[in-house]
Amino acid sequence: MKLSLTFILLCLTILASVIASLLVGAVSISWQDFIAIIDARISEQLIEANLRLSEYVMTELRLPRTLTAVLVGLGLSVAGVCTQGLFRNPLADPSLIGVSSGAALGAIFVIVVGPTLFSQYNLAGPFLLPAFAFLGGLVATFVAFQIASNHGHTDTALLLLAGVAINAICFAGIGFLSYLADDNQLRDLTFWNLGSVAKTTWQQITIAACLIIPASIGLLYFRHALNCLLMGEAVAAHIGHNVVFIKRMIIMLTSLIVGCCVAISGVIGFLGLVVPHMMRMLVGADHRLLIPASMLFGASLLMIADVISRVIVSPAELPIGLIMSLIGGPFFLGLLLKHKRQGKL
Repeated sequence: MKLSLTFILLCLTILASVIASLLVGAVSISWQDFIAIIDARISEQLIEANLRLSEYVMTELRLPRTLTAVLVGLGLSVAGVCTQGLFRNPLADPSLIGVSSGAALGAIFVIVVGPTLFSQYNLAGPFLLPAFAFLGGLVATFVAFQIASNHGHTDTALLLLAGVAINAICFAGIGFLSYLADDNQLRDLTFWNLGSVAKTTWQQITIAACLIIPASIGLLYFRHALNCLLMGEAVAAHIGHNVVFIKRMIIMLTSLIVGCCVAISGVIGFLGLVVPHMMRMLVGADHRLLIPASMLFGASLLMIADVISRVIVSPAELPIGLIMSLIGGPFFLGLLLKHKRQGKL
């Protein structure tokens, strides 16, 4: 009964977050206008003249960024849960172990060098950027995993240190590419590096949804295997799981999700770290519950962060990555202190 109530509350939270994301911003939309616009859309009636501005803001400006926040929040949260489960490490996060920066390097490579290198493949094509972001994230995940693993055991300190090194290398590459970028590219890259869901197009959202949602469902399929991996790879293999195949698939799917998220929203850190820990406090460590709960709350948290980023310096906007860093940074420090007191570090 308690778990059922928790999931009902999570569903209500995501519904409230969607409504707040559509109504709140530099142009405020009243609840009455919201109901009138929805009613007119459903009944296919003409929008009244005094509602046309609100209707444009709500459907053309805020709805795409709301859906982007849902996809990215859902994707990064499930990637964080599965990364922590795979490495059996509660401190593992796609941004901390270098996956996000690897994906960012791949995406920025396409933005800066692509017009020259891939002009014959129509650089404006929608798949090139997510593909390179995916490859960058995949390489970073593989390198971190290989460095930190020894005979089936993943060392916590080695994993974080490998992440530090990978992040440093990727940021050096990003800095070099930023040096090569022209003025227009540089302005886009600066804003994009800080994370934003404000500039996504319907085409990008469609492509991201076609990749992130199936990959997330694929990770949900491995929920039983992740529970077994928590007891050790030898135990999981003894139960009957193909550990090597499962590990490879989880790495591939998490890299695909993180690459897509980075490609459409830039680098948004700490979401994959914060959300799983919050949800463990509510539903426990069972991945059958933890993964769907993290999906729901991750989408809600990123929408709330997006609303805060719009109103805190209105009518200007803060990059959403800054808001998540302000939330995730202190949370991560608290987590480190907790593990230090428990002698786990």
